[in-house]
Amino acid sequence: MHELSIATAVLNTALKHADDRRVRTVHLRVGAMRQVVPDSLVFYFEIVARDTACEGAALELIELDTQLSCRRCGRGWSPEIPAFRCPDCGSADVEVQAGEELEVEYIEVEDDDGDDNGQDEADGRTEHHIEEKETACTAPR
Repeated sequence: MHELSIATAVLNTALKHADDRRVRTVHLRVGAMRQVVPDSLVFYFEIVARDTACEGAALELIELDTQLSCRRCGRGWSPEIPAFRCPDCGSADVEVQAGEELEVEYIEVEDDDGDDNGQDEADGRTEHHIEEKETACTAPR
């Protein structure tokens, strides 16, 4: 049920960057090691977003595979099971290269003032890219 706290953190991040504009979509990068259940996260996001600028916004998740690298021999791989030993040399001295991400990558907001900021005028939206990837939640996995 940690998806509820993640949904709340994602909502707070989106609202902080929306500048009181209605949010249409929140794009989120989630690493496999976070063990997030996508359907549960979407469900909780819809609940916590009620009566906010994110109400009705879509939550789009990009799921990232786990990537490891061996500090001893340099081999990189994507484990199919949660085994953290190098398949070449057997070392357990490995580093996680990817899979722990939980970041709001960018949000799409409605542009109320008619200025499309270089975006498609027909759909009336503006993408707000978050310059420094903001981790939505730093809770332990």
